[in-house]
Amino acid sequence: MRILGLDPSLTSTGWGVIEVDGNKIKYVADGIVQTDAKMDLAERLVKLHEGICEIIELYKPDEAAIEEVFLNSNPHSSLKLGQARGVVFLAPAKYNIPVSEYEPNKIKKAVVGVGHAEKTQVQTMIKILLPGCKPKNADSADALAIAICHNNFRKSK
Repeated sequence: MRILGLDPSLTSTGWGVIEVDGNKIKYVADGIVQTDAKMDLAERLVKLHEGICEIIELYKPDEAAIEEVFLNSNPHSSLKLGQARGVVFLAPAKYNIPVSEYEPNKIKKAVVGVGHAEKTQVQTMIKILLPGCKPKNADSADALAIAICHNNFRKSK
């Protein structure tokens, strides 16, 4: 089974794909879908959607998982994140891929063992849990953590 983890952002959406075989997980790929802040919002959302669709077509995941949204102190930023998140949520659904959501603290706890872990701790554990994996950046490491979290909790949903 392949799981696609997605860490939504309007600027840099992280993605990570893992392969699950019984109790074993294996790194497949990771990266980011970036948009240019100079583009119109609609153009950025289209680019984000197209990027996620390309990843789905290339890696053919069976399930997807997304980090639940958190409220930002800036309402304008929260609204933009919500719009990007909607597009990221839509892409797998368009391919009839089930999508699950996880709270940030649950993701960190699933990977590090502590719900309030630092990003560096998550990145270190990703490298331990997925030997040979060198995440492209913090966003793609977070996406891999989301995929691992989903693998840990998918049967209990």
